[in-house]
Amino acid sequence: MNRLSVKSIFFYGLFGLPLSVVALPIYIYVPQFYAERFGLSLTLIGAALLVTRVFDAFLDPVIGMWIDRSRNERGFGYFILIALPLLAIGFLSLFNPPALEQSPAFAWFIGTLLLVYTGFSLATIAHQSWGAALTQALHDRSRVTATREACGLVGVLLAAGVAGAYGLSWLGVVFIATLTIGTIALLKWSPAPVCVPVQRERWTMILIPFHNPRFRWLFAVLLVNGIAAAIPATLFLFFATDRVQLPQYAGLFIMLYFAAAACSMPLWVAVAKRRGEAQTWLIAMLLCAAVFVWAYGLQAGAAFSFGLISILSGITLGADLALPPALLAAVIQRGGHSGQREGAYFGAWSWATKLNLALAAGISLPLLENLGYVPGVVDTNGTHALSVAYALVPCLLKLVAATILWRAPLRNI
Repeated sequence: MNRLSVKSIFFYGLFGLPLSVVALPIYIYVPQFYAERFGLSLTLIGAALLVTRVFDAFLDPVIGMWIDRSRNERGFGYFILIALPLLAIGFLSLFNPPALEQSPAFAWFIGTLLLVYTGFSLATIAHQSWGAALTQALHDRSRVTATREACGLVGVLLAAGVAGAYGLSWLGVVFIATLTIGTIALLKWSPAPVCVPVQRERWTMILIPFHNPRFRWLFAVLLVNGIAAAIPATLFLFFATDRVQLPQYAGLFIMLYFAAAACSMPLWVAVAKRRGEAQTWLIAMLLCAAVFVWAYGLQAGAAFSFGLISILSGITLGADLALPPALLAAVIQRGGHSGQREGAYFGAWSWATKLNLALAAGISLPLLENLGYVPGVVDTNGTHALSVAYALVPCLLKLVAATILWRAPLRNI
């Protein structure tokens, strides 16, 4: 199998940058933005995020099956082009709402979320399926996924920097510009994926990934590990503002976190070549739990400690981003579905990711409110509950995910 060039992999991966520019604000800034702008309660926001993300999650396998049934005639680029207007209109509308009362604002919130989620899902599943179909060579799998995720991390850093320096309104301009550049690079210069003719089976074939025992194990790891990552992402701004009381440095902490993840990518790829993707990912999970439990004891003003935690946990994030998609590509190949069923696999994969985010927001935000935490109010009981939810619960879930991965038949594939 011919080795993919660095240039061709870069042109493929660059499309991950605008997708991350849109992802960061949705997952981190949205709860605080609508709570402050329209006075929506955390319970109401959490319920909206839960409902829209669950809907979006169950849409993903359908999108994946649609891509598999149509890809040979239309190509992955067809689905990317359909996603573009949904992404652009949804994102711009979400962060530029008109002056509304609470009830209409809540409806606007849900409607624009659904629009941007649908576009994001379609673009992401098509892009990831494209990458998995590019190669099954061991020396290229992690290079493709690491390049895509590294470009995504650059997008995250760009979004965090723009939001911190100029506010959320300027993110729309940056998003449209990067989306245009990334789309041109992907459609004109990215290598063509390998496709195998697929018969038009019934839609029940949407469940074919779950017939693969290795995928079931990997899916279980993704669910638990994903919730562990989604909870602190959802609560980050609240923790930075009310627990460590350093809201002015929130953007800096985000940038340190994702910059460390981007810089760590080559390290994790190199380790994975020697020890395998599964074992390397397991090591990263244990390191993350050891580092992140430190956040539980942070006090107000602990800028240096929180910055160091951001860097160290960001390094482990690099493994979370680079290794699981490469491992999934290997699982698809071992299941005999390479070039045929990437859409179905990544649809299920995206479904799990969205479900993690839905559960993290839908459970953690209302629970914190019931435990007495009120955004903007420094109260001992409330901020302690925030620390437990932000630091200890994710650490416990990381250990559970590591245990499942350790027992899974995913080594040496």
